[in-house]
Amino acid sequence: MNVFDCAIKREEDTRTYFMGLVEKATDSELKILFSMLAGCEDEHRKRLLDLKKGMESKTTVLADLDVSVCSYRPFLTQSELLEEKDKDPDLYLFTVKKEEQDISFYQELAARAGDEQTRKSLLMLADEERRHLERMEEIYAFVETPRTYLENGEFSNLRTL
Repeated sequence: MNVFDCAIKREEDTRTYFMGLVEKATDSELKILFSMLAGCEDEHRKRLLDLKKGMESKTTVLADLDVSVCSYRPFLTQSELLEEKDKDPDLYLFTVKKEEQDISFYQELAARAGDEQTRKSLLMLADEERRHLERMEEIYAFVETPRTYLENGEFSNLRTL
């Protein structure tokens, strides 16, 4: 299977997962967050499609790569994730773990790659996931900004005294 097709499938599955969370979430702030994350996954999918166009499909194939391996399997169901909100109110740790899981996935596949071009493509996908993680962190910083301001530059409190 082409490694880019695998990566694109994972992005599509992840977007579907986030859109399901948009529907299940009752908190309007979480709905906005999950829709932003779904949009980010869609942008990443488009970026991967562009990368795929620039690569020769014959040189980015991993023979033993099965479609089932390429499906995004979250470590928490949507309901379980929403229950985790008490421990991680903005669910930031979940997103970081998900992106780190994707980075590890491509690094492990690269270690199994038989030819150098496929290995390089997989390492490039791992780098793409690192950039994607940075993008996710930017989204969280944006969403959290209204709650993390300083009332007065002289103090480091986050609440009015």
